[in-house]
Amino acid sequence: MSKASEYTCPCCGGAVKFDSAIQKMKCPYCENVYDVETLEAYAEDLKNDGTQDSDWNQSEQTFEGEEQGDIRVYRCNYCGGEIMADLTTSATTCPYCDNPVVMLNSLQGQWKPEYVIPFKLDKKHAVSEFKKHLLNKHFLPKPFKAIEHFEEIKGVYVPFWLFDSHIKADIRFKATKVRTWSSGNYDYTETSYFSVTRGGTMDFEKIAVDGSSQMPDDLMESIEPFNFAEAVPFNTGYLAGYVADKYDVDDNKSVVRVNNRIMHSVNKTFENDVRGYNSVKKEGGNIDYHNAKAIYALYPVWILTTKYEDKNYIFAMNGQTGKFVGDLPMDKKKFTQWLGFGTLACSILFTVGGMIISYLTF
Repeated sequence: MSKASEYTCPCCGGAVKFDSAIQKMKCPYCENVYDVETLEAYAEDLKNDGTQDSDWNQSEQTFEGEEQGDIRVYRCNYCGGEIMADLTTSATTCPYCDNPVVMLNSLQGQWKPEYVIPFKLDKKHAVSEFKKHLLNKHFLPKPFKAIEHFEEIKGVYVPFWLFDSHIKADIRFKATKVRTWSSGNYDYTETSYFSVTRGGTMDFEKIAVDGSSQMPDDLMESIEPFNFAEAVPFNTGYLAGYVADKYDVDDNKSVVRVNNRIMHSVNKTFENDVRGYNSVKKEGGNIDYHNAKAIYALYPVWILTTKYEDKNYIFAMNGQTGKFVGDLPMDKKKFTQWLGFGTLACSILFTVGGMIISYLTF
């Protein structure tokens, strides 16, 4: 018995999904509700059931060379259908029976997250927020307004590296004080320059850096923060019914980004402590990192991707807080037509105004 089947409903045998509204596992067929521990105990009992293996003689074809390294094939435990997915996919929905499939093979070893923040906001909420975002966007291309397009939004568990560190810093700033006065027919300006040093320690916890090269870094940072207090130890049950990426940017490659975020925060914090000057600018300094560590976690994000004029537009909503971010394209044809109509309207208004003025003058 495979591990994915542990989330089969004990009552009807259907595929159990995680319900974000009640924060528990729920069967969509008989609507019974379970906690993960109950389903794990049930799966343990199922391991004692007998199994019967049947071997079929088949002509097998395999991926070779680079193909083998880029693609994996998984079998749906509910309908038997086979699913191909790239190496960055860890959970998806079976295209044949629409049951959630947890691809455990891609979560083994180094790929297994330590924590996951379960979805709190469901798809209905995500679609509603996206529709609100499109209100009064008159120059939006038609593909973005199609009703069926809203249903393409997907719940994605995005991989994040969470960094902790104790910081000791000494930052040097160049500051100025400006004094002006007048004497006789002349105005005077005196600028005094100062070297100001600020030092101290800061503790950083759970600085999030997404570990997926497919997700724009600025987009993921824009929907922060996530509340790690609601994170739970990773369990494959939370992935059922959603899409999950596993990281393809490891913690070592993410260090540069997290260092930049820490440096920006340290510099800003210390700069705000330099008061009484007309201008303050960082000149130099040192930042030492102590007890630095990183953990791997999955964070919930609702994603909608639309392609327009060979460019992808990605919209993201924090699946925990509801914070929504996304850029919208402009239909140039609509804008040109509107601009032409606006110019014509102004021309007519000007002409009519001229006639009225002429009439009144006469």
